[in-house]
Amino acid sequence: MKTIQAHRAGAPSELRLRDAPVPEPGPGEVLVRVRAAGVNPPDWYARAGYPMIPPEVRPALDFFPFTPGSDVSGTVAGLGPGVTAWAEGDEVFGLLRFPTSTGSARGYSEYVTAPVTDLARKPASLDHDHAAAVPMAGLTAYQYVVDLVKIEPGSTVLVNGAAGGVGHLLVQLARHLGARVIAVASTRHEDFLRGLGADEYVDYTTTAVADAAHDVDYLFDTVGGPHGYRLTPALRAGGTLSPVFFGDYHDAELAARDIRTAGGQVHSDGRQLGELAELFDSGALRVHLDSAYPLAEAWRAHERGEGGHLGGKIILRVAGAEPAR
Repeated sequence: MKTIQAHRAGAPSELRLRDAPVPEPGPGEVLVRVRAAGVNPPDWYARAGYPMIPPEVRPALDFFPFTPGSDVSGTVAGLGPGVTAWAEGDEVFGLLRFPTSTGSARGYSEYVTAPVTDLARKPASLDHDHAAAVPMAGLTAYQYVVDLVKIEPGSTVLVNGAAGGVGHLLVQLARHLGARVIAVASTRHEDFLRGLGADEYVDYTTTAVADAAHDVDYLFDTVGGPHGYRLTPALRAGGTLSPVFFGDYHDAELAARDIRTAGGQVHSDGRQLGELAELFDSGALRVHLDSAYPLAEAWRAHERGEGGHLGGKIILRVAGAEPAR
């Protein structure tokens, strides 16, 4: 089969198309013929060797040669011992072995093994490209609004980075749960976000968020970074801040205003992914693609991701991959 490998940490150009043996599914696993793979920030963080993490706490880079990819959509091509929940030919999608997947999920490949508990039936309403864009972003959004925060109907939700992979699904899930949604993004994403149902839109390139939004119950920040504290005045006293990425929020000021922080690490969950699939098939959710690349051009997908300002998700089209020329 064809697969993507990086043999050392470095730039996107380290990602090369290689030949590799088709893996064998173990007990409780199936073999998936991958039709499309999602591209996520953890993929390029690992490929680069986690340069944003201080050396003293940086994970060991013992997973090279490295094949990225935890999000896949495809068809079951083989069954491991004891598997009865799936049959060959079933269309499935999943977030594989996350967050313990560094070096082992290997979704940027024509075939991958997958634990059956990480898979759900692909939504009938989505093709493989769009289904591959869902698992990590969709489960992150779902686990935040259902497990970690539990949004109440009638509440006000602010989503920063609302046009990105996680952000645009947070907007829709919050609306589905009955919240009023304020979406924060750059100028070019206004029509897109209003089309997703955002009640209000704040263009952060021209307007300070805290000047435009007040008395927010829940703030989801998918951007993070050193200036996260600029968002928190929009929260009401006693509100909830949910950072999806690390940021500086001036913890003492949060405590003085009784603002709760609720965050966590997304994890694989086939059952929850099945619940998301029902929402897609009902029309309650839709997923937007920022861009799509052939498997051999995974390096271009990483360049795009690291460039930022995404509108939706990046995916790789995998089936029938041809070597780069």
